[in-house]
Order: sequence, then C-alpha cells, then structure tokens
Amino acid sequence: MTHEEILAQYGPREAMEYDIVIVGGGPAGLSTAIRLKQLAAEKGQDVSVVVLEQGADAGAHTLSGAIMDPQALSELIPDWKAKGAPLNQPVTQDAMVFLSENSSLRTPNWLLPQCFHNEGNYIVRLGFVTKWLAEQAEALGVEIFPGFAAAEVLFNDNGSIKGVATGNMGIGKDGEPTAEFQLGMELHGKYTIFAEGARGHLGKQLIAHFKLDAGKDPQAYGIGIKELWEIDPARHKPGTVVHTAGWPLQSDTYGGGFLYHLEDNLVTLGFITGLDYANPYISPFEEMQRWKTHQNIRWYLEGDESKGIKPAKRLSYGARAITAGGILSLPKFVFPGGALVGCEAGFLNVSRIKGSHAAIKTGMMAAEAAYEAIVAGRQGDTLTAYETAFENSWLYDELYKARNFKAWFKKGLSTATLMNGLEQFLLKGNIPWTLHRDKPDHLYLKPAAECKPIEYPKPDGKLTFDRLSSVFISSTNHSEDQPAHLTLKDASVPVNVNLAKYAGPESRYCPAGVYEFVDDEARQGAKRLQINAQNCVHCKTCDIKDPTQNITWVTPEGGGGPTYAGM
Repeated sequence: MTHEEILAQYGPREAMEYDIVIVGGGPAGLSTAIRLKQLAAEKGQDVSVVVLEQGADAGAHTLSGAIMDPQALSELIPDWKAKGAPLNQPVTQDAMVFLSENSSLRTPNWLLPQCFHNEGNYIVRLGFVTKWLAEQAEALGVEIFPGFAAAEVLFNDNGSIKGVATGNMGIGKDGEPTAEFQLGMELHGKYTIFAEGARGHLGKQLIAHFKLDAGKDPQAYGIGIKELWEIDPARHKPGTVVHTAGWPLQSDTYGGGFLYHLEDNLVTLGFITGLDYANPYISPFEEMQRWKTHQNIRWYLEGDESKGIKPAKRLSYGARAITAGGILSLPKFVFPGGALVGCEAGFLNVSRIKGSHAAIKTGMMAAEAAYEAIVAGRQGDTLTAYETAFENSWLYDELYKARNFKAWFKKGLSTATLMNGLEQFLLKGNIPWTLHRDKPDHLYLKPAAECKPIEYPKPDGKLTFDRLSSVFISSTNHSEDQPAHLTLKDASVPVNVNLAKYAGPESRYCPAGVYEFVDDEARQGAKRLQINAQNCVHCKTCDIKDPTQNITWVTPEGGGGPTYAGM
C-alpha cells in the first residue's frame, strides 16, 4: 500500500498541539527546548515544548569526536558543573602530527593556529552529555518522545510549516500493514525547529522546498569513523589530544585522524575523510583501519608483554557524516513556521573540528526568537530575529574567520597547510580573500578507469577489523520485516552506471557493509546490488556520495539504528 492509501484506510492521524515542536534530541534540539522553558520560567509563563528523538533514547544516535568548547553550555546553564554535566576531562595538551607511512613530524605548539589550541576545552563522550541535557530539559517540563521518527513535514494552506508527522510502525517489507501496525501521529506547533544533525532527512527536503541554499556554496561533507578503546594505564595520558594529517590519505584527499584520551583509561580515536574525494576505490572505513597501524597510533593500542602492558580492548564503533562547508555553505536557516539549528544547517566549525558548541548556541538563538514571537502572539512566520542574532554573535565571527579552511584542501595538503597557517596563525582570521566551491561532493568522483585501485590489508582482528564485527559493537538494530529505508530512484542504476563506470563505490564508501554487489541468480554472469538495511548506522554517506544521487535515505521505524553507549 502507498502512504496515501494507508492514510485513507486507517486515518486520520491523531494530532497533538504544542507551541514548539522540535525534531531531534541531540545537543541542538535539547538546547532549544531548555532555553524556551528557561525564558518562560523567567516571565512566570509556560510554553509547551515537545522533542521527537528517532533513537531509542536520548544520546543513542549521538556520535562525535568529541572535544567540547564549554562557552555555549556556560551561557545556557551557567552552573553546569554543580548540576553534574559529564564534562570530566579537561584538555591537558595538544599535538598536531603529520604522518608519512613510516615516520611522523610534530608541529611545535607555538606554531599552531588558535583553532588547534584546546586550552579550556573538555574531552567528552557526547552521548552522555546529550543524555544529561535531556534530563535538564525534562526537569524543566519538556516532553521528550524517544523512539519516534519524524518522517513527514506538514504544511499549512499558506505554505508555512504546520508541524511534522511520525512514521507508521508495523509496516512489513511488502509495504502492507502487519498485525503490529500503528498509524503515525501528527504534532502541530506554532513553530517547528529541525535539529536532525548533518544531512537530516527532513532538513534536506526543506532546503530544496524553500530553496534555502540559493546563492550559497554547495555543502561539503566528511565521513567520520570512530572507535572507543580501553587501553593499559601505562599508555594512558588523560587530557591528551592528538590530531594527525597526511598518511594514509593521498595529498589530494581531505581528511585526518584524531586520538583523544578520556578519563578511566579510555581513548576515543577516529578518522575523517572528506566526501569530495575523487578516487572511487577509496574506502573511508579501510583508511581508518589502516591509519591505526601507524606506529604513532598502534603504540597506544598494542600491548607489550615484556613490560607487562596489556593489549587495548575495542569497546564501541560508530560512523557519522559531518557538515564541513562552513559559513559559505550555510543555507538560509529560517522559513515560514520553522528553522534549522546545529548541524542540520551546517554550523560546525571544521577548522576546530567542533560542532557541539555551535549546536547549543544556535538552539539558544532559535529559542529566543521563537519565544519572542509566541509572546507577541505570532505563529507560522519567519523568525528573522534568529538570523539577526546569529549575525551579531561570537559564533558568526568564529565561522567567518574559518571560511576558507576546507576549500584550501582541494589544492593539496601542502598548500592547505601553508595557506591555513597563513590565514589562521599570521592573519588571525582577518582574511582579505574568500574561496568558493562550485560543485557538491558526489560530482567529484572520477570514473574508475581513470583511477588506481587501492589494495587494503586484511583485518587482523586485534588492531584492525572488518565492517560487520564493527557494526555488531555499535548495537545497531532494525526490524527485519520493515521496508528498507535506503531507497533507489531507479533500481537499474547501481549496476548499469555505478558498477560499470565507478566500480561500485557504494560497496566502499558505506562504513557498515550495507551495499554489496553479488551474483545475480536470474542472469548468469551479471551482478545485482544487495542492500543490507539492517546494518545501517544512519551515517548518511550514501545519500551524500552516491555519484548518480540515486540513493535516498528515508526514516526507518523509530528506535531503529545504532545504540551508542556514550560515543
């Protein structure tokens, strides 16, 4: 049955009315909710706020490096320390290291631009911070609905945003309602705030519908692959931050690694690959695994029996796309009846590799604009006060100074290092020029015939691993009976175009083994694309990097996907 047929037979959907509907229970969405309730309490009033969170609970889908700048959190909740916010490990030292296959070169800290200095910041497990923010929001009276995926934008007759509808539950693979069927519900608000994170499903639709990206640079993305390890205390250096550039990536590919020492002998490490890479044989997952074999990284993970040092233990795995285009790719983030906050819009500062402070700050500014509108008796109009607040904020200044950071890397690592050093270290972000991008990430992919295949080493199961064992420790789960949420506009394209021309890049850019080209039983000697949707960790890479833009990520049943434990 089609969506329309289901509605006709089982509808209408129940509707709930709120002042503000927030889609996404990450740092941006929760900060929006908290600030709304704070403002109402200050005036002795009330404002009804609901947060829809697709994950099984708050923080389940939250994945980040993460070093957190506490500036925005201190503005939102000044007494966060007293309230037990899980910012436990201050940064104690920074290291920026350039890698070649068999050597390394550390940049002296006095030569590092300010964006690479982390004094006053904290190494956090952002999932735990998100959970804590949810507790603060609920204590203020915010309603949070975990396990409910916002699947559809609702519009008023005048074209403004009315709210959202949650996805139906209990739809079988054949598209027919099962015995467990439950019709989705509608949530209507005077304003709806979208905080789905990078490449949000509804945010993508809204940007296209309202042409919010008109006149802006195409958004640039990266894919971050991350692991959490417990290492021997002898190798643990609490508060140490290591960033790497160079190997194993070629100089024309943007990316780099990070290794952060948390408390309790925990180390979070990962690798970011820019999704504007050209060689279809690149596998971001395999690049990350290979990066771990460098002597500067493996030293922390390998044991040494002669010294009584035990091998480290891998605890968790995850992957997520990040927005890296910065302020030049920032779409218009307000429209009639709604707004985008956090990574939904692309507020991450890629030069600092930080987005949580921007998420919190934009959530606060959106909340203040929405509250002002509600008090004035308005609804469904454009929250221009949010735009004005951003343009006058420290966040705008921060992002504007970093506007060229990502673009320089298209000219190679050496040029990017030199020019970003000039812009950020010598000029202190006072840059008289601006670099623009002219095409989205998926258009950078070259035909396979023009590129050299990459032979990645096989995993050893100790330091390096395969995708399936990695997905297993991400606690990813989807109901096997539901329709695949990774949809194809044209089922013939993966084989006829992507495999034939680009050597099937979806089998490599996906960090979860979702896409496989297997023998087609119906046609001898031919291949077909197999989609293992149950493995999906919701990173959105396929939606971004598919060279034909034939893959569209849609929301699965609420509660499905990874369940990250404090990643």
